Amino acid sequence: MKTGAKGIELIKHFESLHDGDLTLVGLQPKMCPAGIWTEGYGEVILYKGKPLKGKENKNLAYNLSSIKTEKEAEERLLKSLISREKYVADKCKIPLTQNQFDALVSHVYNTGGSDKLFWLINEGLDCETWWTEHYITAGGKTLPGLVRRRKAEYELFKS
Repeated sequence: MKTGAKGIELIKHFESLHDGDLTLVGLQPKMCPAGIWTEGYGEVILYKGKPLKGKENKNLAYNLSSIKTEKEAEERLLKSLISREKYVADKCKIPLTQNQFDALVSHVYNTGGSDKLFWLINEGLDCETWWTEHYITAGGKTLPGLVRRRKAEYELFKS
């Protein structure tokens, strides 16, 4: 399966188009609440194979950034979805609707995936409580945006 329009819009809505410095032309990286530098629609900037973290690495993040336009951000998002779609297809052992698939791809795009969530789904168990109460924190704090995202993903999954 491929991510549908609802899934792509959900990801775009919650990731938003990252522009760390509105005074400069083009898009710049932004540090997420977890302290990780991202660009485009939440693409993690890697340095030596690991996520680049910390305010002290702002200049490095700007130098490593490769996404400068909305078109480039869109292209990178669509390319990045391929590995998340494969992850969902590999983990999920039951047939999925398009909305279910889209919701899971959004979750994996943001969290990296959860064996527990896929276990609940594969076993046919109710996953609402688990889905909406996990992966909602960064830096030890519950983030309202992540709470809203998990609820939106679950609602899409159930629709």
